[in-house]
Amino acid sequence: MADNRLKKILYVEDEPDIQAVAQIALETLGGFELKMCSSGQEALAQAQAYDPDLLLLDVMMPDLDGPATLQALRQLPSLGATPAMFMTAKVAADEVAQLKSMGAIAVIPKPFDAMTLAQCIQDGWNEHHGVS
Repeated sequence: MADNRLKKILYVEDEPDIQAVAQIALETLGGFELKMCSSGQEALAQAQAYDPDLLLLDVMMPDLDGPATLQALRQLPSLGATPAMFMTAKVAADEVAQLKSMGAIAVIPKPFDAMTLAQCIQDGWNEHHGVS
């Protein structure tokens, strides 16, 4: 049986302040291993070698935004089926539905609560894997 525990997260976020808060929330509070990338291009260069369990992507980034980054990551053989979540300030129902139609298993609103971020991600992971 496959190990469906969430351990390794590739996080793509261009804002250093948000990176710092999320890193503490996910590594220190959540106990996850985190690979931080500051751009979609950086994620494309590092994702396969890191082999993440989950892709966590900011939606609005310069050059390659979150949806375009996800689309490009999906072209890499080892990441074609890796679960993905988006983080965004744009959480209108139609925007969330569009992100989910691109394959996101969850959309986390920004600003996020650092104390509950890890649990939100774990909950989305568990729901995706049918774990109660």
